[in-house]
Amino acid sequence: MKDERSSQLIEKCADFCVFLIQYVEDSEDDISGSRAVDAVEEFSGTVKGIQSFDYNLEVSLTSAHEHVEESIKAIKASHASLEGMQVKERAHRGLSGTAITMIDIAIPVIDVLKDAVEIIGAVPFLKPVLGAVLVLSQAARQTQSNFDEMQSLSRTAAEVVVSIAERCATFQRIPPELEIAVKKLDSRLRAIASCCREMSQKNFLSCFFQNATFKDELGEQSRALNTAIQEFQNTTLIDIRDALERIAEEVHRVANHVELVRLKELPTHPDMSGILPEYLVESRTPDVEEITKWIEESKELLLCIHGPAGVGKSTLAGHLSRELRAAGRLAGAVYLGAIPTDVSGPETIIKMLAHEIGRIHSRAIPKLLAAIEECHATSLDSHLQKYILEPLQSLDHPYPLIIIVDALDEWGDHPKFIQALGYLNSMASVVKVISTIRLNPVASHLPGIRAVSVRTYPLAPVSTGVIKAYLEKHLQSVPWVDGRRAHPPDIEKLAELSGGLPVWAATVISLLSHPLSGSPPHEILADIVGNRRLVGGSDGLGNLYDTGLQRMFKTLDNPAHFRRFFGATVVLQAPLSIFHFSELTEIPRYLIERIQGTLSALQTRFPSQGLGQMVHPASSLFHLSLIEHMLAGKAENPFAISASESHSALALSCMKQLRNLPHTNTQPRAIQEYSVKYWVYHAANGTPRSKNEWSQTAHCKMLQTLSVDSQQQWARLFHKAITPGHNELKIEPDHSMVSILTMLANCLHFNGSDQWALEVACLEIVVRIAAEDAYAWTDLGLCYRERGARVGGLQMYEQSMVAYRHALKLRTESDPKFADSLDNVSIALQLCYELNGNRDILDEAVSFSRQAVQICLASDPLYGTSYLNTLANALGKQYTLDNNLQTLQEAISHYRDMLDLSPPPHPRRAASLNNLARALESFHLRNTKDIGPLNEAISLYREALPLHPAPHPLRYVSLGNLALSLYTLYESNSDEKVLDEVISLQHGALALVPAPHPNRSVALNNLGMSLEARYKRNSDIGTLKECLSLYREALALVPAPHPDRPVSLNNLADALQLQFEHEKKVEVLNEAISLRREHQTLRPPGHIFREASLRNLLHVLERRREVTGENRDDAEIGDVKTELAEIEEKNQEQREQEKRQTRTEEEKRKQEEDEDQDKEPRVLGSAF
Repeated sequence: MKDERSSQLIEKCADFCVFLIQYVEDSEDDISGSRAVDAVEEFSGTVKGIQSFDYNLEVSLTSAHEHVEESIKAIKASHASLEGMQVKERAHRGLSGTAITMIDIAIPVIDVLKDAVEIIGAVPFLKPVLGAVLVLSQAARQTQSNFDEMQSLSRTAAEVVVSIAERCATFQRIPPELEIAVKKLDSRLRAIASCCREMSQKNFLSCFFQNATFKDELGEQSRALNTAIQEFQNTTLIDIRDALERIAEEVHRVANHVELVRLKELPTHPDMSGILPEYLVESRTPDVEEITKWIEESKELLLCIHGPAGVGKSTLAGHLSRELRAAGRLAGAVYLGAIPTDVSGPETIIKMLAHEIGRIHSRAIPKLLAAIEECHATSLDSHLQKYILEPLQSLDHPYPLIIIVDALDEWGDHPKFIQALGYLNSMASVVKVISTIRLNPVASHLPGIRAVSVRTYPLAPVSTGVIKAYLEKHLQSVPWVDGRRAHPPDIEKLAELSGGLPVWAATVISLLSHPLSGSPPHEILADIVGNRRLVGGSDGLGNLYDTGLQRMFKTLDNPAHFRRFFGATVVLQAPLSIFHFSELTEIPRYLIERIQGTLSALQTRFPSQGLGQMVHPASSLFHLSLIEHMLAGKAENPFAISASESHSALALSCMKQLRNLPHTNTQPRAIQEYSVKYWVYHAANGTPRSKNEWSQTAHCKMLQTLSVDSQQQWARLFHKAITPGHNELKIEPDHSMVSILTMLANCLHFNGSDQWALEVACLEIVVRIAAEDAYAWTDLGLCYRERGARVGGLQMYEQSMVAYRHALKLRTESDPKFADSLDNVSIALQLCYELNGNRDILDEAVSFSRQAVQICLASDPLYGTSYLNTLANALGKQYTLDNNLQTLQEAISHYRDMLDLSPPPHPRRAASLNNLARALESFHLRNTKDIGPLNEAISLYREALPLHPAPHPLRYVSLGNLALSLYTLYESNSDEKVLDEVISLQHGALALVPAPHPNRSVALNNLGMSLEARYKRNSDIGTLKECLSLYREALALVPAPHPDRPVSLNNLADALQLQFEHEKKVEVLNEAISLRREHQTLRPPGHIFREASLRNLLHVLERRREVTGENRDDAEIGDVKTELAEIEEKNQEQREQEKRQTRTEEEKRKQEEDEDQDKEPRVLGSAF
């Protein structure tokens, strides 16, 4: 019945389209033609609107029919020419090429209907078949999994119908047997469509847990469709194979693109087959259910799964990745624990995700190729848009695809990456991100997390029953001897000791399964079961590792061999053959094989290639908890390692390889390739920066003895390794190692290679070699500073400050760059202050800036604009702390000087105008009656606006600055013309920040606020409804726990209260109350705005009680009043305490003045 009504709906739309097409064709002049086009556009909107109806529901179908009928009636009423129009007889003709658009369900329905018009006009008896195709397409749009497979079914069916119509349109007379065959095909298509419709109604949780069955059913329907097509061809002798061949050709063409992207352009993720640990079936069913529920229902962009080491986060991530991919819901996954993240920045990880997207979803390839062409040294926002968002949008899936990022906090660049994800906050319908992390990112204040709409999910240890089931399964494979085995009490005790950590249980099985220095498994088991120190948790894991290592290596002649081997693998950046690793570390091959074989007992990850012949970085073999335990070991622990010492040893070995590098056209050996690329990295992390200490190292002596020819050959090979495809590095004969390293650092910086660790390593070696070079220290400081701006880390800014201080110490006041160094130190200090809030370093920053300005003004005032800006900025920060008017006035004075030194067309003119204007606005807020500073600020903003013409990326900022200052003026003078200008400017700003721009919600709120002000003047409900629409969109863009959500909740609630007072609809007031309640939850007790939130909630509750006369809110009103009374009591106590403190301070000051009067003056003369 539903299929028949779907067919009727498409027939009704298609028939009216025929009228509209004829209406356009019959137009005799421009006026009538324009009216006809208006009618087409109006009905186009109607047809696009019915895409949101659910064709699987009878009530929805009825609504869709009514919607179309009302639209047709309204259009006919406003276009008299349509009344009584008769459709002219149209000659049979072949279909136009546009009919092919029917195969792409991403094309709006109106386009499909245009093709349907052609089909109906040519072959009327195909109309019922179109209904089945429509149902199949609708099922693909609504499915919660395996969209590509269902879309392929829909596309094939549509291609077949179009192909049949193309051939039938050429017949003079339709054979009766053809109509019979079409009816039979229609019956088959309806059965397939009905099955797909039922499948599309399943929720994602059902699809996730029954994915194998789901895919089998889709495969069965695909086979049924192929059978139906074959039977149709056999009966009618009409060959429609070319239609299917078109699809096959398209798939083949896209597959070629996949190879292009995979092999030539984007970085690839390491092969994870064998690396991810075993997932215990049903061990995480409740967790998986909650996660799939989040995927299906939530509006947040990011789900952070957090838990301690060894709890199974990576295992769960791997399971989710496999199942989501099988369900067609995975966009891509990265496992950061398997990647050398020290030399992989955010851009590299984004591109790696893009490669995964292209590999899984071939239809996204064209967008990825465009991104490769367009994204060169662009922002992270641009990378996310071009490499992630646009390719996923092009797939037009009816559900969001999921990105999985495992071990996010093991990556140094994670704060900047998280902050950049905020760009996608409004795109949770297209993409969502699941990450695993150790600490709760919100509770631990993870840098950047406030910019993202996030939900946290604590991953608890698994149950004892799950651990027991795992142990019972794997203990059977342990090579027990003498008939010994694990008994039920042993298993019970092991499960208890595990603490629910799967990695603990897996490590026990590994220890029991490997022959360890002659100890039989039952002895090891007894040792573990009897050792209470091995209880689960991080300490228990560490003790278990120590127990295992002591047994594994108790016959090792020298533990130093183990430390050398394991330490080297911990800092190793790429796999090496055992032969080359032996040569690099000077550890005998037999020892490497022995240690590596023995350590396999603790191995939790297994690379797919070369394990027996290669030495891999420890992070790709062992659980992070083992590596961290070994690095944090106490000095007396014979197995403890030092990362610094390991780096130092590898650096020295790599540097020895530089002596015999091959020249042009000769391929270096693998050990030489590794040494060329990574010696600077190891040396920077394994040697002291101090000049005296560095000069005593073997590394320093090695560099001093390295020939100029070897240095330059290394530089060429290094440049080739880090910038493949670029022109060869040009090195002059007189270039020193310092100049070569600086040149290479610049190459890494400017070519967008995203290898910051190597860039800073080059500069770290420069300051070791040239410790007296202030320019070198300045370059290093800038490198750390820019890194801090990218990753948001205090440590980077502190390193920048240290380097800048070194440069300053090397310069005297007569040095022309002395003021530069003072300014650099001040900037670094201010950046540190912004993250740690230390007032002392802010005061120090002001002091350094004052010196820089004084030196500059005395020598070359025109050169001092940046120094003035640094000082004024520091003073502005001081003003926000102490609210001292004198500090603000000094900042304004410096901003004026800076503006005077930046006449048009100075590049800093716009910034100078905006800085002074903002300071003047702050001055106005101290005395709102004085309108002069505000008028001057407005004048400055007006001058700055044309300096940012469209499409300048900061134009929306200039528009917003001017609009907000004018709004402040409007609040002062209530001039309606000022408000009109504000609204006009804000409309312009909003147009420049389309979704998913991170500032769109701010622009929406600003414009909504101004429209709300306009409504309060004119009481026009249309103005208020536009305001409400803006506020609603803004709220949708800031799902909890976004820091701007409370503002949006408050704004929308305010506007709804205005709407209620205008319309007196209680449902409007109910919505306002709901928003006030949510706002209250985001302003918990103790919050500075808790009182205001409670008063707003109290007002709407009392208003509802007043309007309805009901008492349902009495209890809540009483609770709110009680809490407000408690807050007022605390406020009163605080005011009394402040009064007492003020009196005490005044009495103390008076006493000190009296004492000073009794003292004999130490200096004679006048006091100023």
